[in-house]
Amino acid sequence: MPAGPARVLRVLVVDDEPLVRVGLRVILDAEPDIEVVGEAADGADVPGAVEATRPDVVLLDVRMPRVDGIAATRAIVARAPAPRVLVMTTFENDDHVLDALRAGAHGFLLKRTRPEDLAQAVRVVAHGESLLFPDAVRRIATAHPARGDALRSARLTEREGDVLRLMATGRSNQEIAGELFLGVETVRTHVGNLLAKLGVRDRTQAVVAAYESGFVRPSP
Repeated sequence: MPAGPARVLRVLVVDDEPLVRVGLRVILDAEPDIEVVGEAADGADVPGAVEATRPDVVLLDVRMPRVDGIAATRAIVARAPAPRVLVMTTFENDDHVLDALRAGAHGFLLKRTRPEDLAQAVRVVAHGESLLFPDAVRRIATAHPARGDALRSARLTEREGDVLRLMATGRSNQEIAGELFLGVETVRTHVGNLLAKLGVRDRTQAVVAAYESGFVRPSP
């Protein structure tokens, strides 16, 4: 029996600069499996746009004049079901990125990202994975002193701690499994357990918590 056509990913683009929105639409609409279903110019317009277009992914500028991407992210993830959120920034060391990740964004990318990498980022986030650039997160963490060992009360097992440290380097479950000589399903179980213990939504927030608590130290 022949396979049916692949599902087209629906994307909502949010940026206060019209030229940026047009560019993003052109890039993404050129992909056979991605469709831009709507645009918004400010975070204040996001709840209505999400309701109207039902996107799989919201591609969201982190800095906007009225309601920024951080507040917009909070509004998006409060929905049920919520689309995935991918925030965009101009600068790698943008403090707003860390706040957006804390608020529930599933990843971030730079506005100078290559077109093919932009499309792939949308696919990664849409399919339930978190898009994390370890070097960029380390740079952000370096600029923000640790806020105490918040992970102490989580009582992670030694193996869960090993998994979290490798997650912080950007490794996938399969890569973690190979490094720790575990099955991929075992790694998934450890990831699920540590997310529950940390009280976070996904691995991106877990990595942010690991850096902020000092559990993982930025490399010099």
